[in-house]
Amino acid sequence: MKTFGGYRRPDGSIGVRNHVIVINTVGELSALTRKIANLTPGVIPVIHHGGVAQFPEDHTQTLRTLVGTAGHSNVSATLVVGTENDPIAQEIYKVLRKKGKPVHTVCLNKNQKIPEILQEGRSWLLTALENSKKEVREQCDITELIVGLECGGSDAWSGITANPSIGAFSDMIVREGGTSVLAETTEAIGAEHILASNAINREVGREFLDIVRTYEHRIKQTGEDIRSANPTPGNMAGGLTTLEEKSLGCIKKGGGTPLKEVISYAGKPTEKGFVFMDTPGYDVESVCGLAAGGAQVVLFSTGKGSPTGSPIVPVIKIGTNPKVYEIMSEHIDINAGKIIDQNNSINDIGKEIFEKVITVSNGEKTAAENELNQEFAIWRLAESI
Repeated sequence: MKTFGGYRRPDGSIGVRNHVIVINTVGELSALTRKIANLTPGVIPVIHHGGVAQFPEDHTQTLRTLVGTAGHSNVSATLVVGTENDPIAQEIYKVLRKKGKPVHTVCLNKNQKIPEILQEGRSWLLTALENSKKEVREQCDITELIVGLECGGSDAWSGITANPSIGAFSDMIVREGGTSVLAETTEAIGAEHILASNAINREVGREFLDIVRTYEHRIKQTGEDIRSANPTPGNMAGGLTTLEEKSLGCIKKGGGTPLKEVISYAGKPTEKGFVFMDTPGYDVESVCGLAAGGAQVVLFSTGKGSPTGSPIVPVIKIGTNPKVYEIMSEHIDINAGKIIDQNNSINDIGKEIFEKVITVSNGEKTAAENELNQEFAIWRLAESI
């Protein structure tokens, strides 16, 4: 059975990175959060622009995402930047303390000057960084890996090369006892019946169809009919013509393993195996949800060379064709275009992806990490109040 070197956290979870992060609770603190991070080289800022003036559904989703991000197993310690009597900061602190994770909160308030807040944050982060360097990897079983499955900037080759290869990987890791999580609800529309028929039982199949119908209903309420719409301009430039064509390619990332569970955005799988997460098609928000839900690594196929990364999770890019790999090799880790011009099979690339996931889990940096692509955005469900 495959193993990798991971960081065992106090709550028993396993991380493949050992980040120290600083994260804001509300958008107005984004600049202050970045300033604190800049004072402490080695610390990663995780910045978003929500957290206030939200309907209850968005407040709940924002809180779940921030807690999942701050408490992620790839994170060694977290500094939370909040406001006075900040309920989000208080909840993150409570959850992380329960997990046994190092956490500290600095708050903007009328009794403390900004330079004092900056100094308090920097001082705590310096100690957290030193402590993180003492943490060592231990051998962990692959059953403890959760890998997110994503695509962005798809082209006509996506459903022929990269996505089926990710599907081959997904089947491999599930056979080994691990977990793969397919995302992007919008990109199942038109092919939802196929995934539903592959569910482990009728209840899971119904749950999957329900999230697709709910998403489509919300889109129709805006006056749009997504089924009659073409893909994005980038997708069309890549050769895709219809939503169904795109969706049929997208779902190939799930392979042939039965769908075990359907989870909400930023929700954590309770089952091992193949899982679906309800996320939008926008790749930054989708990757953010996968990470907050516990994925330690994300696979990301692209035909247009999307550079999307994550502040806390290594994102492995799989190029769909030889040209995009040649032109954007600094952004792409694996060339699935070898299926086109080098007689590689889908299973060959699936095995290459599998080995890459292991080496990245052992500490090898991805192209997105080397390029410092650290995008972070939380899926909004409603307008701002």
